[in-house]
Amino acid sequence: MKKATYVLFLLLISLSAVAQNSDWHLIKDKITTPWAEKVDPKAPLPEYPRPQLIRGNWQNLNGLWSYAVVPKIQSDPSVYKGKILVPFAIESALSGVGKTVGKDSILWYKTTISLNKTLKGKDILLHFGAVDWRTTVFVNGKNAGMHEGGFDPFTFNITPYLVSGAKQEIKVSVWDPTDDGPQPRGKQVKNPEGIWYTPVTGIWQTVWLEGVPKTYIESTKQTPNIDNHTLAVSVDVKNTQPGDQLKITALDGKTVVSQQITDTAGTATLDIKDQKLWSTTNPFLYDLQVTVIRKNKPVDEVKSYFAMRKISLGPDANGVQRMLLNNKFVFEYGPLDQGWWPDGLYTPPTYDAMTFDIDKLKAMGFNLIRKHIKVEPALYYTYCDKNGMLLWQDMPSGDLGNGWENRPGVLDRATDKARTPESEGYYRKEWNAIINSLYNYPCIVVWTPFNEAWGQFKTVEITEWTMKKDPSRLVNSASGGNFYDTGNIVDLHNYPHPAMPTAAIFGKTKAVVLGEFGGLGWPVTEHVWQANKNWGYQNFKNGDDLLKRYLTFTDRLQELIKQGLSAAVYTQTTDVEGEVNGFMTYDRKVIKMPVDLLQKANTKLYDQALVK
Repeated sequence: MKKATYVLFLLLISLSAVAQNSDWHLIKDKITTPWAEKVDPKAPLPEYPRPQLIRGNWQNLNGLWSYAVVPKIQSDPSVYKGKILVPFAIESALSGVGKTVGKDSILWYKTTISLNKTLKGKDILLHFGAVDWRTTVFVNGKNAGMHEGGFDPFTFNITPYLVSGAKQEIKVSVWDPTDDGPQPRGKQVKNPEGIWYTPVTGIWQTVWLEGVPKTYIESTKQTPNIDNHTLAVSVDVKNTQPGDQLKITALDGKTVVSQQITDTAGTATLDIKDQKLWSTTNPFLYDLQVTVIRKNKPVDEVKSYFAMRKISLGPDANGVQRMLLNNKFVFEYGPLDQGWWPDGLYTPPTYDAMTFDIDKLKAMGFNLIRKHIKVEPALYYTYCDKNGMLLWQDMPSGDLGNGWENRPGVLDRATDKARTPESEGYYRKEWNAIINSLYNYPCIVVWTPFNEAWGQFKTVEITEWTMKKDPSRLVNSASGGNFYDTGNIVDLHNYPHPAMPTAAIFGKTKAVVLGEFGGLGWPVTEHVWQANKNWGYQNFKNGDDLLKRYLTFTDRLQELIKQGLSAAVYTQTTDVEGEVNGFMTYDRKVIKMPVDLLQKANTKLYDQALVK
């Protein structure tokens, strides 16, 4: 190639790249994390999104889609406004749009894709990690399905709607009433202030295609029993034929630990001899392989993993119930974690950004995260599994209105909120879907149906349903909320200093925990979301004073552990919008207290001598 021609060729490539990137730019009107600049608009969040059920035949659809916001009464828009970067919510800086939608409008997405050659001849599943809130999907002009829920993954088989040729059109419409509706929505409000944050509308987790055979594995459910050295495995297989079988194999590296061939219905029980227990200090994970067999030939196969671990209650020498990990008391301590980002809102900019939070908390000496009224992408939970981080999972709240009417020990004034059948239905459907989607992650040890009294309703019924749904974990019925004698845990919120429910009253039947405390604030100049109205439960002007106060809290926790405290949750991992009470600033650029000193103070709380 001649030099002039080669230069022209390079120039054309460069102009093409500029043209593609000119459709999107990071909005920089507020602080951003260091990873925002590393987001590739041609391939954002490219990682395989479902680590508990892995197939190799998939296609990531994240990237630039067309978007439009139209009145709710209007149908499919004829003109699209511009480009939006999927999977970042339209209100976020990383979406490239940064606009609100509201209850009176609909957000539309459109893209045209070419199916990977490896998908040809397969049934094509279209997966959404999460979309907030009511989602309707159209493939080549045909309605492929509708889903309501902002925090659970969902899938449509789009095979009947595909057309011949390479190009396929996908449109998605989303309606999200935020706090004008009765649906679960966590901390989102249309007018953010204080502890309430920016709305999250639309696609906020990875969108992807998967090619599967007609008979395929839709899901697995694995439950360890360390006392019996067994793993129970049930598998949901779609479109089975008579005589189909399952081969289920547990592996330690390349070594087969246990294997069973069974029919496709019912539950298989694998013997796990010489079991290696998963713990916060040794988070060992086994591999799991599940294969559908027909006439001695594999039809479909997925890869997964599991851990042998147990979470339960048991009395200490004083008869006080303690939270046990593998039949031993381990004090659980960590931060309230909102899971918000200044540039991505619900969505971390990159995988490295997401893991940064967990790594820093581990380095600070924490063994617990309370995932606060939000659900994370699946990769988050797998990273906690791999790194021995315990996790309490909240149900995202919604339909607020009632408030605190009692504290533990005052039982005669407790009343539940009277929610409408529609509101109850949305709650129950999504809580069930969230538990189903997260069931296999060993890091999750506690389910929390309600935070404080926010939308708290039919507490006993919801708690007992959750306990029956998953007997393998503990249930914290209403963290810091109106107390009812149900569930496994009694939970007090107290700011700023540590306190606890009276173990002599509650500790005979339930674990006693401090579900929230702390909230020590320091607005670090040039690292705040807003110029004023920043707050914490107690404010400081520098890191030294902040650390001194924090150390008085860990000293006090040592005394409370002796009295029967099983766990404590400090508010919080990072600053979030107007809240400045994080261990880190919202942009993750400043860690407010030395990590080594935090680690030294926090790990003292795991000393078994405190309960002897």
